[in-house]
Amino acid sequence: MNSTGSHTHAPGTAADNCLFCKIAIGKIPSRKVYEDGELLAFHDISPWAPVHFLIIPKAHIASMAQLGPEHQSLLGRMMLLAPRLALEQGCRPYPDGGYRIVTNTGAEGGQEVHHLHIHVMGGPRPWLRG
Repeated sequence: MNSTGSHTHAPGTAADNCLFCKIAIGKIPSRKVYEDGELLAFHDISPWAPVHFLIIPKAHIASMAQLGPEHQSLLGRMMLLAPRLALEQGCRPYPDGGYRIVTNTGAEGGQEVHHLHIHVMGGPRPWLRG
């Protein structure tokens, strides 16, 4: 691990025992929503809302706290992908519909898996949580 908390391995290889790295390389199955060379989106295994999926970078970055200027394009791609996928997965369009984008950072922020990820949640309310 380097000083920013990012692993220095090539994208797509498992970082230590990281659950999301294993999902990204296919060692653990997931219900994929989207995949390209840098990003993977998949359904949450314990959804809080009718639409609930995660977007992760394939490269291991522990959290938002480890992002630097070199990650600007990656984070921008994640945030631009979220609305498109939300609509594709069944969220109704803005302004009457919509979705929530959530990123938990660190223990006090509620982060359970220490691999950067954004939750995209939407669909008719009430939701289980959120």
